Amino acid sequence: MGDNSGMLPEAHGRSAKRPVLIVEDSENSAAMLEIALSLIPAITVLMATSAVEAWRILSGGTAVQAVVTDLNMPRMDGFELIRRMRQDCRLAGLPIVVVSADTDPDTPERIAQLGISAYFAKPFSPAEVRRKLEQLLDATPQDATTR
Repeated sequence: MGDNSGMLPEAHGRSAKRPVLIVEDSENSAAMLEIALSLIPAITVLMATSAVEAWRILSGGTAVQAVVTDLNMPRMDGFELIRRMRQDCRLAGLPIVVVSADTDPDTPERIAQLGISAYFAKPFSPAEVRRKLEQLLDATPQDATTR
């Protein structure tokens, strides 16, 4: 489902697939995000069901151009994942979109201080997340991709 091989990326000025990592432990939210993001031309959706798994993927050198993450997950939360990404020179400039049901009134300020690119509270509009991610990807130079 995460592969748009039938799309024509050349029409959007891109010839290569753009990998995006979704980090979400809720199956329903993950499925909604995957469906919405797979509509972006030339996107390859990678999935992680925990921040620990996401960190393994990212620190292992898998190339991604953006991360969409939840905050409240077992073992390692999204805050820690974002902190680690921002401290890693290969990942520090990646766009990060947070989609979370966190109800703490301090959350928006905490994640803004970590340098996230966008925040969507659950329940969220998958179309709005897709539009924002498209804007972020179009504004991100190809060389910002992790290698």
